[in-house]
Amino acid sequence: MTQTAKQKPLIPAYLIVGEDALKRSTVLRRLRERLAQYGDLSFNSDTFDGETALGADIVSACNTMPFASEKRLVYVRDVDKLKKADSEELVAYLDSPSDQTVLALEAEKLAKNTRLYKAVAAVGKSAVIECIPLKKKELPHTVRSMAVSHGTTFTEGAANVLVELVGENTVHLDSEIAKIALAHRGNDPVSEHEVRSLVSRTTEATPWEFVDAFAARDLKKCLIYRAKMESTSPHALIAMCTTRLREIMCAKVLAERGNPNALASALTEYAKIANPKARPKQAWQVKGHSTLARRFSREELRRAIIIARDAERAMKSGADPEAAFMDWITSVCTGR
Repeated sequence: MTQTAKQKPLIPAYLIVGEDALKRSTVLRRLRERLAQYGDLSFNSDTFDGETALGADIVSACNTMPFASEKRLVYVRDVDKLKKADSEELVAYLDSPSDQTVLALEAEKLAKNTRLYKAVAAVGKSAVIECIPLKKKELPHTVRSMAVSHGTTFTEGAANVLVELVGENTVHLDSEIAKIALAHRGNDPVSEHEVRSLVSRTTEATPWEFVDAFAARDLKKCLIYRAKMESTSPHALIAMCTTRLREIMCAKVLAERGNPNALASALTEYAKIANPKARPKQAWQVKGHSTLARRFSREELRRAIIIARDAERAMKSGADPEAAFMDWITSVCTGR
C-alpha cells in the first residue's frame, strides 16, 4: 500500500487519552479505517479490556504476524485500569515494538508521569493523541456543527437546550442529534421547541447552574433546575446561594467605589480570614458579578441575607427544608 501525501506514516503505538469520548471514538474509527486499507481487520485485530487483560497476552498479540496484510491492530480500552505488572509488560514491549503492529491504547485519564504514558510518548511525536473536552460554553457551537454532519441544522436556542438536557458528553449529544435529524421534517432548522419535545433530560442540573439562575433572579430557571437536582440538598444550596449573594454585595460596593477589578483579590482576602489555605479567586470566576450586582439594590442584598438566616433556622428546627428553601428563593428572585 502506498502512503498518500496527506497521511503521516503509522507508528507502532498510540495513546488516545482524554475525557471527550466522541473525539476518542473518532480517532479510533479513523485509525481502523486506515488499517483496513492494508487488509481484512477481522483477521488482523485483537481487542482487550484493561480491567481484565493480562499484559503478556497483549504483548503476544502485538508480536503476532499479520495475515495477508502489512499491518495488524491491537486495541486496549481502559488501559489505565491495567494492573501494574501488566502495564510494565507493555512498557517493556514499547522499548522495541513490532513495526507490523499498531498498538492503540485508550483511556479517559492517564497521568503523564506514569511509566506507560512516558513509554508511549517516546515512540514518536504523534504517539499521544489528547482528546480534551470542550468547555461548556463552546458546546452549543459544536452541536450546530455536528448537526450539519447529520444532514440538518439547529437554531442557537435548540443547541443550547440540547446541551442543557443531555449534558456535556459528546457521544450522547451526537446520538441525540442523529435521532432528531431522523425525526425532523422540512427545511427549517431544528427549533428549541422541537428539541424539548423529542429529547428527555438525561443529566442532572448542577448546583452551579442553580446558583447562576438564582443570582440572575430568574425564578423560572430556578424552578426548572431544582426539579432536576435529586442529589443536592436544600441545606447545601442555601449555603452556596448565600455565598454568591455576599460576593455580589462585595462587587456592588467595589463598583460604587470605582474599583470593580479588585473583586477577585478582595474575595480571596475575605476567604483567607476563615481559611488561610483557601484557594485564590480568579478574575474569570467573578467576571459577571458586577452585572449581577446591578440587579439588586443594597437593601435587597441585605434583606436577602437576613431572610437566608431565618430560612436556615427554620430548616434546622422542624420546618420542611425544601419548602423553607424555595420560599426564600422565591422571595429573593421576586423581591417580595
